[in-house]
Amino acid sequence: MLKSVSRAVQLAARLSLSSSAPAVRPAPSLRRSFSRSFWSLSSSGAASGSRPRLLTATRALPTLSCGCGSLHTEGDKAFAEFLTDEIKEEKKIQKNKSLPKMSGGWELELNGTEAKLIRSLSGEKVTITFNVNNSIPPQLEEDPEHAQKSPEDEPEIVSTPNFVVEVTKPGVKSSLVFDCHFPEDETGHGEGEEESDIFAIREVSFQPEGDVEWKETSYTLNTDSLDWALYDHLMDFLADRGVDNTFADELTELSTALEHQEYIKFLEDLSTFVKCK
Repeated sequence: MLKSVSRAVQLAARLSLSSSAPAVRPAPSLRRSFSRSFWSLSSSGAASGSRPRLLTATRALPTLSCGCGSLHTEGDKAFAEFLTDEIKEEKKIQKNKSLPKMSGGWELELNGTEAKLIRSLSGEKVTITFNVNNSIPPQLEEDPEHAQKSPEDEPEIVSTPNFVVEVTKPGVKSSLVFDCHFPEDETGHGEGEEESDIFAIREVSFQPEGDVEWKETSYTLNTDSLDWALYDHLMDFLADRGVDNTFADELTELSTALEHQEYIKFLEDLSTFVKCK
């Protein structure tokens, strides 16, 4: 009963905050202590709100330097050198050379930036789908006077993707589908405090099994104005199938490692493209 009341309070707080600016959700314990210099190359540019500049020297006339038939400039050369250094730095601070394993018997399937976690439980099939694109919450703007930070004080970069839970029962044509996310206004819990949900259900719907696109013609239950008791049962339904706070914590660790892996691959592909080799 206490857990239900706690969730009711959380749901009421979530509804009351939906019309106001969300607070920043503290990141999980996994830390990635760096800020991507690729997007913040100049502290003066960041402080003034202007776009950072790769080069401050006068732009040189383009020159062809190889037989590949592509344009090569002094700017391309500087860009390539920067990318080489950036890739080395990112690999140096990469926490997971291989993707972390999920507990609970989940099988992982990857397709680029999209991941699926599949688990069978007493005849039911539970499928979790998420994509690491756009999964890094934006960093708040800081006072320019305090923009310079030591590596220990750098903000944590943690991937918190939206994810879809699809529960399929044998002999049933439609799957029960949950659209879930990590609310920015949710806070963690310390020792001695009652555990709170670190993820939330946004929508629930019945969808044809295996359909990629969410059919708008199927009734969709939005939880913004949902009875707290029904919402509590929906959360318990997921928890009974292994989708709970422990799962959510491990999901962010997996997503963060996958996002960083894809980011490094993007930098390597970009470097190859700029160098044209």
